[in-house]
This record gives sequence, structure tokens and C-alpha cells, in this order.
Amino acid sequence: MQIPLLPETIYHIYTHANGSENLFRSDANYNYFLKKYAEYIFPIAETFAYCLMPNHLHLAVQIRKEEEVLESLRLKKPTLQGFETLGGFSKAVSLQFSHLFNGYTQAYNKKYDRRGSLFIPNFKRKEVTNTTYLTQLMAYIHLNPVHHGFVKDIIEWPYSSFHAYLFDKPSRLNRTYFNEWFGNKEALLKFHKEIKLSHALILD
Repeated sequence: MQIPLLPETIYHIYTHANGSENLFRSDANYNYFLKKYAEYIFPIAETFAYCLMPNHLHLAVQIRKEEEVLESLRLKKPTLQGFETLGGFSKAVSLQFSHLFNGYTQAYNKKYDRRGSLFIPNFKRKEVTNTTYLTQLMAYIHLNPVHHGFVKDIIEWPYSSFHAYLFDKPSRLNRTYFNEWFGNKEALLKFHKEIKLSHALILD
């Protein structure tokens, strides 16, 4: 049974392609996914880190306050009064992720003339319960392309939030927490280069 998605709680969210297919085949695919992510997820969750890989993805997010989520959903459905009609808060938030994955799948299927599901049936989530886990999770997400052998250096992978931290690229990420935690870019880079990741984070 999946754990609920609760307001003001941080989660590691991850999902894979269904079977042996890839989620992304081109730069345009990655960019389109991020565009849909901004549409569906930024209104209901702060994003600390992300990494998109050819056949899977990882996110570190904090669900927004209940009233913020409700207000964002009301913008799309003005008659909405509360979460009761949506099956509760957690289901409403989960639906936003489902809308993201389903909307991307529809566009992907149309572009590549394919049918059927693209993602595994249920996206995974794990609650982040302390700051040590959160900082390790950030590094794990950013280092995923190195872990899977796609690149030798973290900076070579373009489809993650690492570049937004290192180069101050314009971004809708919530970078305040980690910027304050590390203090400067040199410390952040050193942390990524030297960290020994916990085996509990190796989930794929």
C-alpha cells in the first residue's frame, strides 16, 4: 500500500518506464516533460531536486500547505469547495502526478505512434524524515546518471537540477534550503564529489 502524500511533508518520488522501453528519446522529450511538470506539480509541491533518466526519474519534493494546494486546484476547477469531492488531500495530490505522467504518455504515444502505458502503474514515494536523508537524497538524485554509467562526471548530464544550483540558472526550484545548508557552490560541489551514499537510497 502506498504511503499518503501529506501537506508540508518532503518525499522522494520516483518512477520507471513500463517494461524495457525508454521514457525519453530526445531533448524535446525531456523539455516537454519539464513543461508539463511545471504545469501540474509546481502548483502543489516545492521541488528541491530532480533528475530525468532515459528510463526512470527521481524527484525530491515538499507538498505545499493544504490551503495552497486547494487554491491551485481551484484555479483549474473554480467550483471546487474542498478535498472531500476529490477523495481526500493525498488522492488529490497523487492525481496531479498521475495527470503529469498520463499527459506526457499521451503526447509521447502520439509522437511515436505507440499505444499503451509508458510508466509503471503506480509511482513510488518515500517520506524524507530528517535533514541527513534529505541532503543524501539530493546527491543521490544528481549522481544517478553517474551511478548508471551514462556519464563519468555529474556535470555532464543536462537533465537534472544540479546545473540550476551550480550555475544559478533561472529556475522555479526551491533552492533556498540547500543554498543555505552548503553556504556556497564550492561546498555543494565538494559534497557531491565526496559523499558516500547510503545503500538505503539505492532504489533502482
